[in-house]
Amino acid sequence: MSNNPFEQFKTDPESLEKTLTPLQYEVTQHAGTEPPFQNEYWDHHAEGIYVDIVSGEPLFASVHKFDSGTGWPSFYRPISEQYMQFRTDYELWMPRTEVRSRYAGSHLGHVFNDGPAPTGLRYCINSASLKFIAKQDMQAAGYGEWLALFESGTQS
Repeated sequence: MSNNPFEQFKTDPESLEKTLTPLQYEVTQHAGTEPPFQNEYWDHHAEGIYVDIVSGEPLFASVHKFDSGTGWPSFYRPISEQYMQFRTDYELWMPRTEVRSRYAGSHLGHVFNDGPAPTGLRYCINSASLKFIAKQDMQAAGYGEWLALFESGTQS
């Protein structure tokens, strides 16, 4: 028996190609990057959480989202680092910290040290790797434990 609560949602690559859009597949499975300012969540302001499009792992909450001016959804912290993997990426001229979902291993984006308080971090994430669950739908979708994030005083 696995300790992975999201294992049931992980899918083989052939099935993923059939269920994800080509962009979602390229981003999550091949560490692609979607165009800035031309993606679903860069200017999205509804209350709720963002989960891994592949596994459903809870990743980010709207209460931690900010406008970084980059054209991608940006967050100053994840819901919980227990759902994150961090790897050093040498794809560009300098090392960067790649962010992946823990159980599905989906490429999400990168984290940088130029974000706002209280963390000073900027998780720059591809919309194509995310699925949004509206606050009012979280309980029914199985994410009720994260509703406390939206109570006054619990956002930092």
